Amino acid sequence: MLQLIEQFLQQDYKITFASPAQKGEKASNLSSLGIDEVSIELNNASFDDFIKELQPTIVLFDRFMMEEQFGWRVAENCPKAIRILDTEDLHFLRKTRHQQLKKGEAFTTEALLKSDDAKREIASILRCDMSLIISTFEMDLLKDVFKIDEKILYYLPFLLDKVDEHQTKKWKSFDEREHFIFIGNFFHKPNVDAVLTLKTQIWSKIRKLLPKAEVHIYGAYVNQQINQLHNKKEGFIIKGFAGNAKEVVRNAKVVLAPLRFGAGIKGKLIEAMVCGTPSVTSEIGAEGMHNTLPWNGFIEADYSKFSEKTVQLYTDETLWISSQEKGIEIINQIYDKEKIGVLFINKIKEIQGDLDRHRTQNFLGNLLQHQTLQATKYMSKWIEVKNKS
Repeated sequence: MLQLIEQFLQQDYKITFASPAQKGEKASNLSSLGIDEVSIELNNASFDDFIKELQPTIVLFDRFMMEEQFGWRVAENCPKAIRILDTEDLHFLRKTRHQQLKKGEAFTTEALLKSDDAKREIASILRCDMSLIISTFEMDLLKDVFKIDEKILYYLPFLLDKVDEHQTKKWKSFDEREHFIFIGNFFHKPNVDAVLTLKTQIWSKIRKLLPKAEVHIYGAYVNQQINQLHNKKEGFIIKGFAGNAKEVVRNAKVVLAPLRFGAGIKGKLIEAMVCGTPSVTSEIGAEGMHNTLPWNGFIEADYSKFSEKTVQLYTDETLWISSQEKGIEIINQIYDKEKIGVLFINKIKEIQGDLDRHRTQNFLGNLLQHQTLQATKYMSKWIEVKNKS
């Protein structure tokens, strides 16, 4: 979200950040960037007055739940505003994978097509003028499996600074780094599962080959299930919230991420590359992140091989440096914000230039706006009336 905000600020857009969520103590200080922060209510017509007075030219929804709640109100009160959905990742993909994993089933696209969550999220994508899709895998999934017109989809990964020689000179060397690391928010179920997998399936194999090795587990909202895995004797250390995530990743020698389900592109693995730290992950972890470029470490499904390759990466300096360089290549080729940021803004301008035609061609989107998944609209109105009584 901050990366998108930066792109709009560079174009001198006036930005209003409206949210129904309570502002947490660790929230970014958007007002310091010249952004207006506004509190809005769910299921309340006060939003109609707010958006009518604001009259934005672009409205960007943070995930499909926000589009469901406010999209129809924007369409009614600001019909000429471009509506953009920032999917972040495809939630239905992550949830369906999780459900199949719990049932012991292999992942199938047929399960996605049967998913009620998919129907909701796809409907949101269709209603918008443009949906931002963060991974190449998810772009292909939407086009090939769900047959969504590419005209309303836009591939936009993380927008990052290129890694240059000035940065790499500041990185710690192979010999200066120590320990393995896992980092991730524990509100996020894939992260909880990955740490449990690391402890129960992988870590003992690594410790057998590296008896003095330690893995440090960082992340906000550590729960009891994760805390009880702490075992200093085994080198499995639960550290909890990291005050400076990049600093702990820069100090680590290898990032471990045995993710068994999920979606989108993984911030922890991007951060590893940006910090010059090689990683070992699963196919789900690396999915849609590196195109045809070689990974900055290893992608491995078999836990015994995962452990062996982890040890190899941790002990072989030549391999470690080579993997670090591959990470730089991925960041500089795929995530260069100077290149992809310009293309993103140009795409918005292109749609703005002929918005009526763009919408006319999106027949299914028109259909959904016409009948508007009216259940969403009238459920909201019913809740609003109920709240007043």
